[in-house]
Amino acid sequence: MTSIIQTRGRENNVSHPKIYLLKARKKRLEQGHPWVYATEIDRLEGDAQPGDLVDVVNHQGRYLATGYWNPKSQITVRIVAYQPIAAMDADFFRSRLRACAEHRRRFVADGDCRLVYGEADFLPGLVVDRFNHVLVLQLLTLGMDVRREALIEALIDVFQPQGIYERSDVSVRTLEGLEERTGVLYGECPSIIEIEENGLKLEVDIVEGQKTGYFFDQRENRAAIAPLMTGWGGRSGIRLASRAAAEAGDKEALEASTRTGEATDLVPVNANGKIVTFPYWDGASVLECFAHTGSFTLHACKYGAKKVTCLDVSEHAIETAKRNVERNGFTDRVEFVVADAFEYLRAQVKGIDERKQRSLGGVDTSKKLESSAGRTWDVVILDPPAFAKTKSAVAGACRGYKDINLQGLKLVNEGGYLVTASCSYHMRPELFLETIQEAAVDAGKQLRLVEWRAAGKDHPQLLGVNEGHYLKFAIFEVRSK
Repeated sequence: MTSIIQTRGRENNVSHPKIYLLKARKKRLEQGHPWVYATEIDRLEGDAQPGDLVDVVNHQGRYLATGYWNPKSQITVRIVAYQPIAAMDADFFRSRLRACAEHRRRFVADGDCRLVYGEADFLPGLVVDRFNHVLVLQLLTLGMDVRREALIEALIDVFQPQGIYERSDVSVRTLEGLEERTGVLYGECPSIIEIEENGLKLEVDIVEGQKTGYFFDQRENRAAIAPLMTGWGGRSGIRLASRAAAEAGDKEALEASTRTGEATDLVPVNANGKIVTFPYWDGASVLECFAHTGSFTLHACKYGAKKVTCLDVSEHAIETAKRNVERNGFTDRVEFVVADAFEYLRAQVKGIDERKQRSLGGVDTSKKLESSAGRTWDVVILDPPAFAKTKSAVAGACRGYKDINLQGLKLVNEGGYLVTASCSYHMRPELFLETIQEAAVDAGKQLRLVEWRAAGKDHPQLLGVNEGHYLKFAIFEVRSK
């Protein structure tokens, strides 16, 4: 059986205009990279219009791949097959989309997910997310844009959506000579849609939300915080003991049942031996920064957090987060903050420093504290937007990532956890870890890496295509030196 990118077209002896590559180029295409840059091309042989399929050959004329061509783009050819194909028509798209659907059925439990992830699904320039029964797509390249009718026909046939909405309002289209576009392409597309992720209900704004409306790439990473959310009751002096002993006020029996753990009917009791009725007594205190619509906050509550501070600079995002929290019944455990994350974290650190100075003496305690801040949390979650969108921005991004993680580390309770992420492709994994290590040194903290993850299974990665390996996600245990 041929692979997904080796289709029946070779039997037709199909020939397209040819792109000849330079002899001195790097052999990236042969190693599986699906882009051909303008600087790698020697010449075009034949008549091709922008967006047309071309056959890519080496300097000796040996066939390498077929892709679509756009002379206005620095990425001049994007590969769609490694065997000749006749056309990118509706049948072509149906075949590729069925393979996308099969991958998601196998690896993704939720119906709401990313259905098509560009090059990694052998459909370069195309992103499709499914929100309930509505598909939201981005057409990022000319080669995909000129085939929108065939694509929409195939999407309807394969996925049977209620509607298809376009969110091609991304600046990368200008590099392809295209205008930004949004709007309904098919059927009914309500602007606000309820989806489900890991058993949680969330609302998504497909019209005004960021990107396509929601970030599916962190699905498994959000679930990965589950072990961090419980096991904290002991720090407050709460322990499990015999209900009978607690209700009788028998301190001796209470201590005995706590030591042996033999009692069958156990209840949480505080240091005074009183039964604790709060159901989340063992939960963590959590701070989520850059919360967007509160996805990590929801997961923290689902997995047993005691109290969550949900922070974002956007009031609109926080209002959405409030509705999501209420939708899942977590309102009593979440507080919302509209603030710049950098400023908020620094204010908390400053409050801690002021209190520490007072405790050491030599400070005029008749003066009020400058700030009421100075809080700490068992778990601090940092999921910022991309700080480095270009290679030239890496140095500034390093400073930003170091600063935000430095402040975050100072606010993690001893033995607690820092959950931190970067979605900047140009911030390579080793550089991200080095930056966090530098922040830990400056904060006087020792970090133990508990978990290291990337994007979820609905965002597969092509080996050798570093551009698809953008998301870094880490969980660190934090201890003082």
